Amino acid sequence: MSDSLSPRIMKQWTQIKGENAWTMFKVIAEFVDGFESLNRIGPCISIFGSARTKADHPNYQKAVEIAQLLTEAGFGIITGGGPGIMEAANKGASMQGGVSVGLNIDLPFEQSHNAYIDEDKNLVHRYFFVRKVMFVKYAQGFVVLPGGFGTMDELFEVLTLIQTKKITRVPVILVGSAYWSGLKAWIVNTMLEASANINEIDLDLIPILDDPADVVDYINRFFAERHDELTPNYTL
Repeated sequence: MSDSLSPRIMKQWTQIKGENAWTMFKVIAEFVDGFESLNRIGPCISIFGSARTKADHPNYQKAVEIAQLLTEAGFGIITGGGPGIMEAANKGASMQGGVSVGLNIDLPFEQSHNAYIDEDKNLVHRYFFVRKVMFVKYAQGFVVLPGGFGTMDELFEVLTLIQTKKITRVPVILVGSAYWSGLKAWIVNTMLEASANINEIDLDLIPILDDPADVVDYINRFFAERHDELTPNYTL
């Protein structure tokens, strides 16, 4: 049995190695396209949240309002480009005539870009990791509304990069105390107090707010107190 399998396995392995070489070029091309498109967008806030949130849901309306206020404060908006919270945030930016960026992902289901993205800032990604680099590199802050696994992935990616000083410290705000308080309690009780897997200072990275005006005020105060320049995260 093993003799009959070995040639087939070796043939498959040879094909995989060839595909990996082409993958490298596709990844580089995707990075180049993203950098060229986003290098000129100016200060932005990335907004994360569920693609499943309907337009009549309070979280959708809250995302629209947050994006509007951030746009009025001089920020552009970056989202994953899809429906739900992403659509709401792009809509808020578009309604105020602000910069509205969509970082779409090519999926076999669910995602298609929303109608509120600037035509020249509508990017489609094949690779999640390239997309996440764009989320982080060109954002001066992150606003995270309720979402699922994808939202959690994006949130903890950002927190890890800040905690390990791979990127500059920027504001990361969780919106919705009813949704996020249980997670933060687990972080405090289990990650910090029961196992000491994080430091107490790490809790400062995840404030929870409910009011859209408070979100924008927090971001403005963050940069005013630190006198930081609003530049891309070139430390990536």
